[in-house]
Amino acid sequence: MSRIKRNLHTSLCFSPVGENLRVKARKFPGLVNCTTIDWFQKWPQDALRSVSKKMLDAVDLGRDEIKAAIIEFMPVSFDIVQKESENIFNSEKRNI
Repeated sequence: MSRIKRNLHTSLCFSPVGENLRVKARKFPGLVNCTTIDWFQKWPQDALRSVSKKMLDAVDLGRDEIKAAIIEFMPVSFDIVQKESENIFNSEKRNI
């Protein structure tokens, strides 16, 4: 049980627009009190690469080439999310 508790992570995504988040937060206060809100903000490429390298250092992925490819993919994926967030902001005129 302790290993499950240590390794279990859950991501929930809610739009801050409208009633849905407010209703869920009222029904389940732990959603707000026991969570971290992560807003996607621009990071430098080298910082993203450094964080992904640090997080994957202790993970055995078989070959070093696989680990290196994943480390290089992390900044790319973050940039894709950032660009899509900007596209949504430009089309909807609000952060989602």
